Amino acid sequence: MALPPEKVTELKHIIHQQLEWVNVHSKIREVLAETLKDEIGDESPNLSEDDLMKALRRRGILDDFMKELHLLEDGFPQELASTPKPAVRSEDKEPRTLKRTNIDPSRRYLHLQVLGGKAFLEHLQESDPLPGQVCSTFTLSLHFRNQRFRSKPVPCACEPDFQDGFLLEVQKDSSGDGSRMADATTMLSICDPIQLVLIKMDTSGETTLVASHFLEWRSVLGVDRGVTSIAVELQGVGAECKIPVGVLNVKLELYPPLTQALSPEIVSTQLTLERQKTAEKERLFLVYAKQWWREYLQIRPSHNSRLVKIFAQDENGLNRPVCCYVRPFRAGRLLDTPRQAARFVNVLGYEKAPVVGGGGKQEQWCTMLAFLCRNKGDCEDHCTLLCSLLLGFGLAAYVCVGTKGRAIAHTWVMTYGADGAVTFWESLTGQRYVHKPVNPDDPPLVEQPKPLYPYKSIGCIFNHQQFLANCQPSDSVDLCVFDLNDESRWKPMSEEAIKSICSPGSTTSLPPLPPLCSSLLDGAAEKRTTGISAGNEEFQDAIKRAVPDGHTFKGFPIHFVHRNARRIFATCLR
Repeated sequence: MALPPEKVTELKHIIHQQLEWVNVHSKIREVLAETLKDEIGDESPNLSEDDLMKALRRRGILDDFMKELHLLEDGFPQELASTPKPAVRSEDKEPRTLKRTNIDPSRRYLHLQVLGGKAFLEHLQESDPLPGQVCSTFTLSLHFRNQRFRSKPVPCACEPDFQDGFLLEVQKDSSGDGSRMADATTMLSICDPIQLVLIKMDTSGETTLVASHFLEWRSVLGVDRGVTSIAVELQGVGAECKIPVGVLNVKLELYPPLTQALSPEIVSTQLTLERQKTAEKERLFLVYAKQWWREYLQIRPSHNSRLVKIFAQDENGLNRPVCCYVRPFRAGRLLDTPRQAARFVNVLGYEKAPVVGGGGKQEQWCTMLAFLCRNKGDCEDHCTLLCSLLLGFGLAAYVCVGTKGRAIAHTWVMTYGADGAVTFWESLTGQRYVHKPVNPDDPPLVEQPKPLYPYKSIGCIFNHQQFLANCQPSDSVDLCVFDLNDESRWKPMSEEAIKSICSPGSTTSLPPLPPLCSSLLDGAAEKRTTGISAGNEEFQDAIKRAVPDGHTFKGFPIHFVHRNARRIFATCLR
C-alpha cells in the first residue's frame, strides 16, 4: 500500500515525536553501553546492527515502542494521529496514550498544549490524593471558533498536573477561501481569541468558576517554526478579578509550520491597531449612550429610578453593553422546540454570584462558556441563554429587566408574537405566562384580567439588535402596553450604534457562542434497564419487612436534576 507523500512526511514526524516522547534514544545508549561491556567485552569494540537489535528486543524496548505507536495489523494506521501530544513527563509517570483523529493536510491547525500549572496558592496545603480517593478536581474548558474542548479532571493542587493537548482548526466555518490553507496574513486577520475557563469541582459535585481568560494566540505567527511557549496568568472572577489565582504553562504550535513567519513588529502593530479601534468604538458608544440617557430623563424625571440597564459586568469585571450577551443560538437537533429549550435552561442550577462579606448582590453576567461549564448561574445568565435559544428558533425574543415581589431586581424573557401577543418566560422555572394589560380607563364594573406572573415593574427590554426603555407613565407590568413601535411608550436606542459594538464581527463583542454538547446519557437505554416501572412493588415489599408493627413509613418525593449520590444524600438528610 502506497501512502501519499504528505502522509509519509506526517507519519515520519509522528514517529520521530514518539521516539522523543518515550525517550528511546537514551535507552538505546544504555543498551549499547551494557552490551559492549557485558556481552562482547572490551576486546571486541565493533558491534553490528544485528547485535544491537537483538539486545533491544531481549530487553523488550522494541515491543514497548510498538505498543506506544498503536499500529494496526496491516502495519499502517488507518487514521494518522492528528498531532502528537508529547507531555512533560518524569520517569515515574505512566506513558500517555495518543488519541488518533483525522486531519486535513490542506487546512491549518493550531495545537495548544497545557503543560501543567503552578502558583495556585489557595491549594498549597492540599496533599496528593491516594489511589481511589475522592478529591476536588480542576477541569479546563476551551472554546475557539465554534470548537469546544474539555481537559481531563486533575486533582486540585498548588501545581496541578495538567497534561493535555487540543487541536484547533484555524479556518473553522470560514467562507470564501475556506478550502485554501490559511497563510500568515490571513491568520493575522482572525481576531477570535481562545477562551479558557477553569472550573473546580468539589467532592460533592458542586462546581466553582475559578478563572475565565481570553488568550491572544497570534503571537505564534511571529516566531520561527510557528512554536512558542506562554505562561498564562489566570485572574480570579467577580470581586477577585484583579487577583491572580494561578499560572498555566501553554505551548502553541502551528501545523503545518509556516514557511515564512511574520516579523514580531507586524504582529504587534496589528494587535495595537485592533485595540485602538476597539477603544474608539467603545468611546463613541459611551458618548451616544450618555446622550441617549439624558434624553430619556428629559421625558420624565422619575425615569431616573427605573431599571434601565445599558451596561453589565462580566465575570472578569469588564463592562459590556447588555446587548452583547444575547445572540441567536441554534442548538441543532439537541433541542427540538422552544419549550424544550426553556426546560433545558431551567434545569441548569441557580446560584447568585458569590461575594465575600455582606453589602448586597454582586453583579456578574457570565459569558456563555463560563455559565455552561459551571452548570449554574444567576437569573441574568439563564435569561441571556434562553433568549438566545428562542431567537435561534426564529422567535422575536427579548430579555426584560425589572422587579418582582417586594421590589426585588429580576430579569425574565419575553416573546413578541406576529399578532402582538406577549408571552413571558421565567428562565428559572420554565413557566410561561400570557400578558394581558389592565386598562386603567375602563369603568369599575369591567372585569380586569388577573395576572398570574410574579413581575411587578419593567424598566427596559433588549436583544442582540434592539434596546428599548419603558417611557410609559407607569412602569407597572400590569399596565404596560407592549407596542414596541410606539416611541411614545418605548424609547429605542439606535440599532446602528448597537450593531457597531455588538455585531459578531466586532472586536468589542463577546466571542461566538460555544456549541452545545449532546448528553452523555441515552434516555432510551436508561428506560430499557428498568422497564416501564421503576420497581415500586419491590420497594414496598422491602419497606414492609423493615418497618416494625405499629409504625408507619412516610416518604417524600424529591426530584433531582443531577446524578451525584453525595449531593442527593445530603439533600435527603436536610
